[in-house]
Amino acid sequence: MKILLIEDDKDAAAYLSKGLVESGFSVAHADNGDDGLHMALASDYDVLLVDRMLPGHDGLSIIVMLRAGGDRTPALVLSALGEVDDRVAGLKAGGDDYMVKPYAFSELLARLEALVRRAQPQIELSQLEVADLVLDLKTHRVTRSGKRIHLRPREFRLLEFFMQHHGQVVTRTMLLEKVWGYSFDPHTNVIDVHISRLRIKIDKGFEPPLLHTVRGAGYKLSASP
Repeated sequence: MKILLIEDDKDAAAYLSKGLVESGFSVAHADNGDDGLHMALASDYDVLLVDRMLPGHDGLSIIVMLRAGGDRTPALVLSALGEVDDRVAGLKAGGDDYMVKPYAFSELLARLEALVRRAQPQIELSQLEVADLVLDLKTHRVTRSGKRIHLRPREFRLLEFFMQHHGQVVTRTMLLEKVWGYSFDPHTNVIDVHISRLRIKIDKGFEPPLLHTVRGAGYKLSASP
């Protein structure tokens, strides 16, 4: 997958490029808005990673001009401006996602991969599988090694989200937004309680364990530690 990174900070660009290449992406880099716009128009990319404050055209202007020309390449805006109005402006300009600096690279990677998936044609699945764990989307039946696992509605939705993102780090913010529908952190232990219950149900008595805590980042559903 090809990423166009438009970032004028040399250290940040080098760090991001290295991490993205190591994660399997092909990265092209522009260090100013004018070159970034030219490169975006001259070639096809799977996703654009655009810093907001740039010499030449700023990041939002680049996205506005691309959208006006019919370019729908997913765009993730990076910015030190994190107020609600700033994020709203980024999304209204045509950005598909907005991350405030500083950020965790693991979350950035997860958001990029989500943007790429969102832009690809969707195939309707009837069930999700990770190792010997099977979730049937139509009957809401969950089994592991053929043994039925009974889940509450919220636990089912939580497991469904994890299985849709298996192998990826899932952050607390992602869970609050997508599973609980919160646009803010209620500062409760609701996620920890549900994760603990779900882990007992899908992992206790089975090998290998599938639901892992990624310290300082979130959680991951994977057959590998």
